[in-house]
Amino acid sequence: MQTFRLAPVRLLVWMLVFAPLSPPSLRAAPAAAKVHIVALGGIRKVPYTPPGAVPAASPAKPADALTMKVRALTVDGRQKEWTTGEAHDVTDRSFTIRRAMRLNDQLPGEDAARWSWQPGPWLLVDRSTGRITALHLPDFDDAVSEAVWFRDYAAYCGTGTTAKGGLFAIVAQLGARRAVVQKQIGKWPQATPLEPVCKPAQWQRTPIRVTLQPTGGEAATFDVVGAASLIEEGDDVEEP
Repeated sequence: MQTFRLAPVRLLVWMLVFAPLSPPSLRAAPAAAKVHIVALGGIRKVPYTPPGAVPAASPAKPADALTMKVRALTVDGRQKEWTTGEAHDVTDRSFTIRRAMRLNDQLPGEDAARWSWQPGPWLLVDRSTGRITALHLPDFDDAVSEAVWFRDYAAYCGTGTTAKGGLFAIVAQLGARRAVVQKQIGKWPQATPLEPVCKPAQWQRTPIRVTLQPTGGEAATFDVVGAASLIEEGDDVEEP
């Protein structure tokens, strides 16, 4: 009786020897790159209590309540983050936007959770890959800093985390390990905190300059002389 036990082996040998010589039309086509859809949803107003503010004993009226505008950030139809503020296009495929977070303000011993909306750190979003990266801007303080973007630079007032503290003028560049500008322009913490701590940064294109001014203080202008953008936009990295 005949047996066909060697047939699989022969077929495997044939594929290893002759498959590379087959016409391209007979070979398997490479998988097409996955196209991601990154979108920002509609604006939604949520209650917001600034850091350090004392909540009222009774709920405030809707017209008087402080609110924060948030939008959902979705990738391929799935919500990834809540965001607040305007997005800034860094390149034709990437943008930055600030994250909005719900923090639990419950004290130890309290029975119920107390959720509070707060602005958080900045995010870098790649429209092509769908990747969302949390940015760790030097000395950025979620409660104090307001970043103003130009190209791949962010200018803001930051607070020192050392024992001496201090209020610093900061210019950070995406991809750079250190701040392009970092100079103390005031004291922190302040005996009487001002709101806001600094005026929005003012940018100039040619030459690249930025002006930062603490509230009640003198303005300081800095020339920004940085290297080329170090943004990494890898085409081979995708969200699962």
